[in-house]
Amino acid sequence: MANMTSRPPRPPRHRADAGYARGEETRRRIIEVALRLFGERGYEGASTRDIAAAARVNAPALQYYFGNKEGVYRACAAYIADGWAAQVSPVVAQAQAVADDAAAPAEQLFDAFGRLLEALADYQLVPDDAEHRRLFIAHEQVGPGPGMLFEMLERGAHPRMGEVATQLIARYCGIDPTDPVVRMRIMMLFGQVMVFSLGRRSLVSKLGWERMGPAEVALIKQAALEHCRVLMDSWRDGARPE
Repeated sequence: MANMTSRPPRPPRHRADAGYARGEETRRRIIEVALRLFGERGYEGASTRDIAAAARVNAPALQYYFGNKEGVYRACAAYIADGWAAQVSPVVAQAQAVADDAAAPAEQLFDAFGRLLEALADYQLVPDDAEHRRLFIAHEQVGPGPGMLFEMLERGAHPRMGEVATQLIARYCGIDPTDPVVRMRIMMLFGQVMVFSLGRRSLVSKLGWERMGPAEVALIKQAALEHCRVLMDSWRDGARPE
């Protein structure tokens, strides 16, 4: 009788999770293409046919992943909101710990606010898809689309960032955190970064830059922090009794 030896089973030709991985890759590609087209054309101008063609999928595949055009738009909005939360939530948590420390010195309060500002700059200016996100957000604010992005942001880290910034600046300057002027000033401080996002193309040209890369963003952050220091110190000096 021949000596029978057991052989290990052959591995499958494809990984068991390969289909899932390919599905996620396809879904992500559709979102990236849709984000660009919604940014360039707005909600009304970007058709599902154009999105599917640019993403190299057929219409049934797009319907399978997202249902309809609004579903694609919702996925793009969630992509922006989730990316924002993932990037700023750890920074907000660290800043909150500083704000909660009654013994934190003024310099630590300023540094914590500075990290919030830098996180905003990194998210708005650094990634490759920053331009598409910027245009998507602009259309969300003024266009006739579903208008769901800001609802998602308000349920996430966005309001927490403003609340923590209010606590830090109020503590640093010695002013009442409930004063509405404080929130207005925070919008102005953060606006230093936002202007480079909203006017990215024209500002790059006016500054004589070839692009807005990490080195250029570092300069923007440095200048913004210097402005914050001057303004916050003046607010603190104005709050001191004569």
